[in-house]
Amino acid sequence: MNKVRCAIYTRKSSEEGLEQNFNSLDAQREACAAYILSQASESWSQLPEIYDDGGISGGTLERPALQRLLGDIDAGMIDIVVVYKVDRLTRSLLDFAKLVEAMDKAEVSFVSVTQSFNTTTSMGRLTLNMLLSFAQFEREVTAERIRDKIAASKAKGMWMGGVVPLGYEANGRTLAADEKHALLIRSIFERYLKVRNVRLLTAQLADNGIHVPKRVTGTGRKLGGMPFTRGQIYKILSNPIYMGKICHKDDIYDGQHDAIVDRETWDRVQAQLEANTQGEQQARTASSPSLLAGKAFDSDGNPLVASHATKAKTRNRYYIGKGSDGKAAEGQRTLRVPALELEKVVCEAVATEVEQPLGLLAKAGVELAPDTVAVLGGRAASLATGLQKRERAAARICIEKITIGPSQLVIELSATGLCSLLSIAPTSQVTTNPALTVAASLRRSGRAVRLIQGGLSKSIEGEPQEHLLKLLHRARTWWQMMLDRKLTVSALAREQQVTSSYASRVVRLHFLAPKIVEAIVTGKQPVDLDAKKLLGLSDLPLAWKEQEELLLGA
Repeated sequence: MNKVRCAIYTRKSSEEGLEQNFNSLDAQREACAAYILSQASESWSQLPEIYDDGGISGGTLERPALQRLLGDIDAGMIDIVVVYKVDRLTRSLLDFAKLVEAMDKAEVSFVSVTQSFNTTTSMGRLTLNMLLSFAQFEREVTAERIRDKIAASKAKGMWMGGVVPLGYEANGRTLAADEKHALLIRSIFERYLKVRNVRLLTAQLADNGIHVPKRVTGTGRKLGGMPFTRGQIYKILSNPIYMGKICHKDDIYDGQHDAIVDRETWDRVQAQLEANTQGEQQARTASSPSLLAGKAFDSDGNPLVASHATKAKTRNRYYIGKGSDGKAAEGQRTLRVPALELEKVVCEAVATEVEQPLGLLAKAGVELAPDTVAVLGGRAASLATGLQKRERAAARICIEKITIGPSQLVIELSATGLCSLLSIAPTSQVTTNPALTVAASLRRSGRAVRLIQGGLSKSIEGEPQEHLLKLLHRARTWWQMMLDRKLTVSALAREQQVTSSYASRVVRLHFLAPKIVEAIVTGKQPVDLDAKKLLGLSDLPLAWKEQEELLLGA
């Protein structure tokens, strides 16, 4: 008779007592070994491999010894699995079904020593399922009891454990303020009310060398030592525990601990967070939110309204002038400024000015403390970088108003906003907003209007001109048709129903210098470079350098 290979599996939920010479795992294994020995007449034989899981819950299958057991079952090394009780293997009916399926697949039987059944019989399977159902029921009832106890304790304002929030330390079932870290928490709330933006606050803390304090949890886990992240700042600003509250799911209760932040500060911070959230949601409804909406005016003081036009699935944004009655003045052309070009020149001009913060703040009459001057350079550089990237929050806080005149832009900055963004506390009240003047004018290019900076013919980078892109596409398409079908210019002209002269002037644009094509595609071409000029050239030089000099002024 062939030997029946028997593997013993043991498990204990807690680690308590495992250090003893003879523990619960040993007792389970001894009982199972005795049972196997009693079946010697059936050729049962105990395998030497030990499958012990100490200190691991039966609610999961992710147990080292159990995984080794399943691996050996798949390898065909085991005939019978012997356990002391069914719940030693698992307490989950769903997990048990998975285990039985794996054992059936490998033709492995399952035996419980104290419950005297195995899975080779239908009665054994029925009994096993019933036992596991009760085991799972007991586990769920215990979990409900624990959840109810936690909910009741939190309703009384008790601290029920976990990672202690920064600014506090655990004191039994309540929290005690850690004054050193509590000062940092109060500072974060106060700074936020000044800058009104989490991203800017995060950058400000990093610039000032303020990092998350180093701490060690009760389990020995090390925290802190790194710069604050935006997520951490959001969590601090929105955590009611700093107002003396305890949260449980969606409910908030009065805590037994003292508040670190007063009610007025808390309410102001929550209102600002809510306002910022609503603003971000509104901005996200547009593919490109207008940075200067509500801040741009014409030379008569009439507001320019943010608008857009969609053509061929392309969304072009503009700032459109309106009269005092909301309509364009009779007999006058409506002022229509390309939004991307205006935002670029304004943000770059302000960024350049911010890079020299002492002069800018002097214009605003801001008096600085000596210790502030030492750290001002780094903060100003960070703000200038944000403006160059056209970051919405930075632009809207520091720019008060833009006036668009016939030949210049006047940019009025917010002195208060600048002080806030630069984390400056002026030694006296600020009453003057500094202003910048940028030479720029609007010129028509084909059907489009471009913003020209200074006295240059080159336009500010903006949206590519659709009529020029279509012309380049037509030139490449027609040239490819001539190559593929060996057409002459005359044959191409007849097919496209245009004159031979027009077809010739279009096709030669296929040979434009790469720099010219790149300028057109990116919207950086000179304002006077339009379709009329390209098609009207009497002769297009073959040399790319000569083309660039002729069309780009390079």
